[in-house]
Amino acid sequence: MQDPRVPPGVRDRFEALYFACYPAVHRYALRRTDSVDDVADVIAETFLTAWRRLDDVPEGDAAVLWLYGTARRVLANHRRGELRRTALALRLRDELVVGQEVAPTDPQSDAVRAAFVTLAPGDREVLALACWEELTGPQIATVLGCSSTAVRLRLHRARKRLARLLDMTDEVPVMTAVKIAVKGESR
Repeated sequence: MQDPRVPPGVRDRFEALYFACYPAVHRYALRRTDSVDDVADVIAETFLTAWRRLDDVPEGDAAVLWLYGTARRVLANHRRGELRRTALALRLRDELVVGQEVAPTDPQSDAVRAAFVTLAPGDREVLALACWEELTGPQIATVLGCSSTAVRLRLHRARKRLARLLDMTDEVPVMTAVKIAVKGESR
C-alpha cells in the first residue's frame, strides 16, 4: 500500500536506486569499516540520506557516485563519533579511578571477595543491592520487580550461602564483611 504522503513514482525511483546501487555501496562500506554492524549502519544512513534528498540524487551512473560521496561523509561522521566516545570513555575511566576507594588487602577481605564471586548471580545481586547500594527491602523489591517478602527470603538465603562459604554461623558479620571487603571494588 502506497503511503499517501509520498508522491507517485518517488518510491519506485528510490527502490530502483536502492536495488541498482546497494551492491556498490555495500562493497564501499565493507572495505572501509572494521565491523559488519558498522557496514550496516553506513548503508542504512547512506540510503536514508538518499531517501530524504531523492531530488538531489542524479540519474544514471552518477547516482552511485553521489551515494559514494554520501557514504564517505557518513563514515567520517561515524569515525568522529567513535573518537568522541573513546575520549569520553577514557575521561570517565580516569575520573572513576581517581574517585575509587582503595580496597583493603587483608586475608579476610580476600576470602570474602573469593566467596562472593562464587555465589549465583541472583545471590550476588541481592547482596550487592543490600550492601553496596544500601537499599531497603522494599527498594530492592522495586529494583528486582518482586515482592518485599521474596526479597527478604532471597536475602536471607544469600546471606546463609555466603556464611557457609566463609564458615561463619551468623549473617550479620557476613554482611559487614561484604560491605568492607567488596564495596570499593568495581562491579
